[in-house]
Amino acid sequence: MVLVTALATASALALAACGGKAEAPQAAPPPAVEAVSIGAPGAASDLTASGTLERRREMALSFRIPGVLTRMSVEAGDRIAAGQILAAIDPAGVDARQTQVVADLERARREAERARKLYAAGYVAKARLDDAESALKAAQAANAGAAFDRRWASLSSPVSGVVLARAAQAGEVVAAGQTVLTVADLSSPLVLRLPLPARDAARVKVGSSAAITADALPGQTLTGVVTRLGQAADARTGAVTVEIEVQARPELKSGQIASARLSAPAADASARAAFARIPAEALLEASGDKAAVLRLDGTTARRTPVRFGGFDGDDALVAGLPPGSRVITAGAGFVSDGEKVSVVDPRALARSPSEGPTRKVAAP
Repeated sequence: MVLVTALATASALALAACGGKAEAPQAAPPPAVEAVSIGAPGAASDLTASGTLERRREMALSFRIPGVLTRMSVEAGDRIAAGQILAAIDPAGVDARQTQVVADLERARREAERARKLYAAGYVAKARLDDAESALKAAQAANAGAAFDRRWASLSSPVSGVVLARAAQAGEVVAAGQTVLTVADLSSPLVLRLPLPARDAARVKVGSSAAITADALPGQTLTGVVTRLGQAADARTGAVTVEIEVQARPELKSGQIASARLSAPAADASARAAFARIPAEALLEASGDKAAVLRLDGTTARRTPVRFGGFDGDDALVAGLPPGSRVITAGAGFVSDGEKVSVVDPRALARSPSEGPTRKVAAP
């Protein structure tokens, strides 16, 4: 024991003689966090979604009868005029049927005329004349149907516009109702159809404005107007389609993907007017209508209980925070109640560790 004490005394004397002293441990820097100010009660939030650009009037054209496609005079991208013949099938089958029904019609007319004369002379009953008249009407209807089918052996454009797609080639056998061409009416508006969750679609109103962006117009934002709200949800996804009319530009084509940002109030804004809006990541915990956040008191984190009003998109609705409060978002899970923190810009947190902290160097 005496030896140990002597050695310690000698070491202390040696340090004193050399003018050195033991360094005090440095305090750890406060943890870095991000913080935001709470949103105003009942504030509106933006809805962002992507959908498909289309002309309001786009038609899938097909033949009413089956046959061999003998003519296809347009390609995808071609401009077309109303009434222009686009495709045709071999009419031999419908011509043969039309010849048959014309012969049946002539026979029915003769039978009806004979029945009228015989009935007038008293040689046949009224029922015989009625049967002949009914047979004539049936033959006339068959003749009209055959003539209608003959007209449909050629496919003409119902609108002036453009061919969007061609789904068949000359020489193929096409079925009745099989799509062979898809065309768009260029005089109809260009619309963006957005599939939105039902809770978000309920917040959108006809006449609301929207900011539209598309890859075809990099760096540009177009203004759109909500013109229609779907009245039925998709059976598979539950989404409701919202239609936004967009300013037509030559660069925008049917089938392209575009995004829209709409400013829409909460669906139940009147019931939620007492709640403030904060990022959902700021919640430490939530159970029923009880939750907690870390509120900034200067540079100190204070755990604060709040009343939880549910989620609205990416935000949480809470009540019980003083106006103008700031809550910790990123880093909240690593901070304790009453702990000092350092609020930093998010870009500083995202900086690569290899860059290291920024230091000031004194001038020589």
